[in-house]
Amino acid sequence: MKNVVVIGAGQAGCSVVTRLRGNGFDGSITLIGEEPVVPYQRPPLSKKYLQGEMERPRLFLRPEKYYFDNNIDIRLNQTVTAIDRDNRTVRCGENTHSYTDLVLATGAKPHRLPRASGGELQNVFCVRTLKDIDQMKPAFRPGARLLVIGGGYIGLEAAAVAAKTGLKVTLVEMAERILQRVAAKESSDYFRSLHKGHGVDIREGVGVTRLLGDTQVTGALLSDGSKLEADFVISGIGVAPATKLAEDAGLAIENGVRVDEFGRTSDANIWAAGDCASFPYQGSRVRLESVPNAIDQSECVADNVMGAEKEYEAKPWFWSDQYDVKLQIAGLNQGYDRVVSRTTDNVSKSFWYYQGERLLAVDALNAPRDYMVAKRLIESGKSPVPELVSNLETNLKALLQT
Repeated sequence: MKNVVVIGAGQAGCSVVTRLRGNGFDGSITLIGEEPVVPYQRPPLSKKYLQGEMERPRLFLRPEKYYFDNNIDIRLNQTVTAIDRDNRTVRCGENTHSYTDLVLATGAKPHRLPRASGGELQNVFCVRTLKDIDQMKPAFRPGARLLVIGGGYIGLEAAAVAAKTGLKVTLVEMAERILQRVAAKESSDYFRSLHKGHGVDIREGVGVTRLLGDTQVTGALLSDGSKLEADFVISGIGVAPATKLAEDAGLAIENGVRVDEFGRTSDANIWAAGDCASFPYQGSRVRLESVPNAIDQSECVADNVMGAEKEYEAKPWFWSDQYDVKLQIAGLNQGYDRVVSRTTDNVSKSFWYYQGERLLAVDALNAPRDYMVAKRLIESGKSPVPELVSNLETNLKALLQT
């Protein structure tokens, strides 16, 4: 009988075990998580939950009773310290768990400011876990001064919630523009204007030299020599795949735990899925940090643990909510050399990424129709002529028939 151990009780880990049981898997399942709570949704943490619009129980992907009823041995508040590939066991404290199949769903860890830069001062937070949000919640009071470090989606979403709550928000981004790593200038310009319109002080091309304060943060010294006062700080400077266990076990690593098209690592009895895994995609190798990928890839791995031999076909899509704007992204914009804009009005816009004549991705801002059409085009390998996309007289749905 198969014995599956899953390391990581987040979206990916939960998706693996629920898929296994849903498919009638009758072997033993052990799910091990470092946090003291059952798997939960992360996207609402920094939005509805932080704003008090979502109660804690609604975050949970499944109630605790589900794991008991489905004979899933869930081990919370525990850390796996080693994988013994020869004996097919994992060590967790003083205990060991044997496996026939091991799934790594370890996710990603946020980059933290170093101690020398003030990263360990009180009231310096990251946005990653339920504990992170619970700790920063009391600081979200009208009039408080917040410094957000990092102009990616995490930083911008945190700034939006803070501004809506009535805080005085300053956001600093070391790169020349916000979203520089992940989006075109057109999207950066849109969100810069949106945030400034809500009173956020955005400073680009400026880094944090160090945070100020003895035990608790009081401000920051910036790389341009200016100083800011701050009651608390949110650091949104990116994440890294959690690969230490895999590295220590001698598994192949390539911007994450390297897996093949089936989700297998370099060890045939070990699989990986979600934020920690890099996989083949359209002739290259990618790692996707998104809920849809965590779910879809994990379900594919669960099927393959049961012998399906099914290749994972990623269909990348993402979203971000800021103020009254919903950003929906389809595809991956890596390698784009042209951006085509489609503007319906001052609120609804979409930016279409092309490499030559090939459509790669779209950023749709309060433009759900543009998003849905572009997503279907990308997934079917169709690339409409850019001039048709930018022409408002073009019926987008008609592009699907060409």
